[in-house]
Amino acid sequence: MRGTRKTYVSHFGVRACELVKLAPANGDRSMAASSSLAFTARRGDPELVAPAGPTPRGLRRLSDIDDQGSFRFYRSVIYFYRRSGGGRRVVGDPARVIRDALAAALVHYYPIAGRIRELPGGKLVVDCTGEGVSFVEADADVSLEEFGDSLCPPIPCAGELLTLPESNSAVVTDRPLLYVQVTRLRCGGFVFGTQICHNLVDAVGTTQLFQAVGELVQGAAAPSVRPVWARELLDARHPPRPAYDHPEYEPASDEASDKLRPGDELARRRFLFGPDDVAALRAQLPARLRPRCSRFLLLSAFTWRCRTAALGYAPGDEVRFMFLVNGRGGTPLPEGFYGNVLTLGVARTTAGELCSGPLSRAVELIAAARARTMADGYVQSAADAVVLRGRRRFTTARTYLVTDLTKSPLHEVDLGWGRPLFGGPATTKLATFHLPARGGGITVPMCLPPRAMERFAAAVRAGLAAGVPRAAEEAALSKM
Repeated sequence: MRGTRKTYVSHFGVRACELVKLAPANGDRSMAASSSLAFTARRGDPELVAPAGPTPRGLRRLSDIDDQGSFRFYRSVIYFYRRSGGGRRVVGDPARVIRDALAAALVHYYPIAGRIRELPGGKLVVDCTGEGVSFVEADADVSLEEFGDSLCPPIPCAGELLTLPESNSAVVTDRPLLYVQVTRLRCGGFVFGTQICHNLVDAVGTTQLFQAVGELVQGAAAPSVRPVWARELLDARHPPRPAYDHPEYEPASDEASDKLRPGDELARRRFLFGPDDVAALRAQLPARLRPRCSRFLLLSAFTWRCRTAALGYAPGDEVRFMFLVNGRGGTPLPEGFYGNVLTLGVARTTAGELCSGPLSRAVELIAAARARTMADGYVQSAADAVVLRGRRRFTTARTYLVTDLTKSPLHEVDLGWGRPLFGGPATTKLATFHLPARGGGITVPMCLPPRAMERFAAAVRAGLAAGVPRAAEEAALSKM
């Protein structure tokens, strides 16, 4: 069956998107485009919310994992909540309630109320001044229902729900480290739009902070998890001596020949992979790989191949798959640590080998890269590499960068109005995410030049179709 397709083409900063629902195994394919949603938020003047009580002063060093060039930006996290009622625990104006709880939380998370300074040599520190974080309250004549199924990055009209323009780089010194906008909606629900300096926190730390705000909203005297700074635990050794290779900080050969450049015209679409799609891809793997291949590995390998082919790299061009890894599992840290514990895994090959080889080859490349990041001492080695290489930004040329948020606690932050309808990043650019979807699926937002996007969608359809007969045959055999 042919579906109606709408393509929304945009430049950086213009928000447009389409949800592409991939076919079930029976071959019925449909595409559903999000409704065209436009509104303007009526914002109050920004104010600084300072800690509600006295806090320590002085300089606090960021770790060498925190202090990377690639983390010098503000990461958006946006939450959509229904109105109070139906057993909810909080009543009243959400902007006022959250503002007061945020001030109380900053007593415990006081470095976030400070300002980053840059020392000679480029080292970043937090000056705990207690000046506060930026807070804006707003109203928008729109209801949650009007967002429909578009609560997935890029969020429609995200610029109206966030304080700052979205960017993957920013000046982070001498300015607030957290920007919050609470937007009341016509239906009584609200949006909690946040942008926080990535040098301070990763997704786990961000969740810990917002969960503390939620606990204080609901009447707790203090956060159940007490925040711990302890950034010295992730500093480089003296002298730095990386024990592993870190290709993420190595420049790609001939970076000028990349197919993607800032300012390119881009199309944005979101691809939903349901359980049948995952089964169709898994059926294409050798039997030895199927039981131990996670959905992350499988979909990453598949979309990396489709994306590389769609961009039309030369067969000899090196291409990379890069992914963020939470290093907390292999690094002894105190409970309550809220700094960055992120490392980067990198799989590398040529475009020709990736696209002409089987899906299993891409799976094995990514699995090997992930295994390297799990090695003892890998986070320490990464800190050493950051310092040794001058805190340079990681390489993005001919690189597909993915963060897996399917198991992230970001989606569970309860500010007192219950779990959010959506909690996660507001936008995507050339990097993307794996996001949980209803029915056990995974949504993968994609951002590519328009013609490459059409080729990518065609490659996805063809790749899934190739596995459907085998998946159906195996399903039938399993029932015999």
